[in-house]
Amino acid sequence: MTQSELKSLTQAGIEALGQGEPLRALALFEHAAEIESTPTIQSCLAYCMARERGQIKSGHSTCTKLIESDPENLFHYLNLGRILLLEGDRRAAIDAFRTGMELSPHPQIIRELSLLGVRKPHFIGLLHRNNPLNKYLGLICGKFRGRKLDRKMNPAEDR
Repeated sequence: MTQSELKSLTQAGIEALGQGEPLRALALFEHAAEIESTPTIQSCLAYCMARERGQIKSGHSTCTKLIESDPENLFHYLNLGRILLLEGDRRAAIDAFRTGMELSPHPQIIRELSLLGVRKPHFIGLLHRNNPLNKYLGLICGKFRGRKLDRKMNPAEDR
């Protein structure tokens, strides 16, 4: 098989993951890994195997090692975040997704973060989110940010 076939298999697998079909993606990535095992294929395959075959610890360690060797590949952070969600570690998953977003705002990472419903950072970082100062300053600032000023451009029109 040629490099173009490898590329099309990888792209089809990524699209399958994006459409919520991890079983189909698993088959595509396994086939692609037989041709050549690139870091992106390894990362996506680790997530698919964690999701479909329950090999969560193996997937976690694979993605962590891939991040150490190839820290600029955002698919490693996306897949690590997904695996962390499978483990039930929501906070670490959000951190992984945000690190991936710093590299490049990929649509799948954006979708994962929006599905999680990530809250905005609290107003005063040194205080806890439930602190009344944080709570009320956040409410007040939220009111002003959402309000549009209905001032007219020409003060002569007021008369």
